[in-house]
Amino acid sequence: MPRLAAVQSSYVPWKGYFDLIAAVDEFVLYDDVQYTKHDWRNRNRIKTREGVRWLTIPVRTTGRFGQRINQVELVGPHWARRHLRSLRQAYAGAPAFCDLLPWLEDVYQRAEQEQRLSRINELFVRELCALLGITTRITRAADHRLPQGRVERLVELCRQRGADEYLSGPAARSYLDEEAFSTAGIGVRWMDYDGYLEYPQLWPPFEHRVSVLDLLVHVGVEAAPCYLCRTAGSGR
Repeated sequence: MPRLAAVQSSYVPWKGYFDLIAAVDEFVLYDDVQYTKHDWRNRNRIKTREGVRWLTIPVRTTGRFGQRINQVELVGPHWARRHLRSLRQAYAGAPAFCDLLPWLEDVYQRAEQEQRLSRINELFVRELCALLGITTRITRAADHRLPQGRVERLVELCRQRGADEYLSGPAARSYLDEEAFSTAGIGVRWMDYDGYLEYPQLWPPFEHRVSVLDLLVHVGVEAAPCYLCRTAGSGR
């Protein structure tokens, strides 16, 4: 039963994002939709001695209302070096930071060569999946001709990709029309983000909703998949 999920790209996402990717056969980067400011598209959180801190990629938005995520361009140089410096300051004392550092330096160096936010996010998502041993196929919604309508687009995307089950995060329950999927012969299931295990984390209290980088520097690449639930709830 081929299962598909379609989600906007995020910058160095939290572990639940990768839990969802691992739970499907194909994951679609849904970046041909409108960019939203003050969201997860160009920023994420890390833990520091002073508490949770945002890492934000500077992007151009003035005069560009309505631009799609895959159209968003960066503004200002050296953001990657600043983020890498912040990661060093926050996590130098984490058990697996030194092991992960060469990977971080390599990916951030490549990311700084990109001018589009979507390309940077895709780079990190693909590279992080490789670290976590996630082999799900990753594609882009922009490579498909899709109709208008929030739900209609997703149904047609499933149809074109040959998926008979769509996996969604719980936030979409407020608008996702399951009947439209059912009419097309596509089942809907919902991710359950409850029950993640805590791991030894610097700077308590423990915080789940931070970048997956936090997990990797604390427990290491080999142990990290054990802290991904990789489960999906049942459709109604």
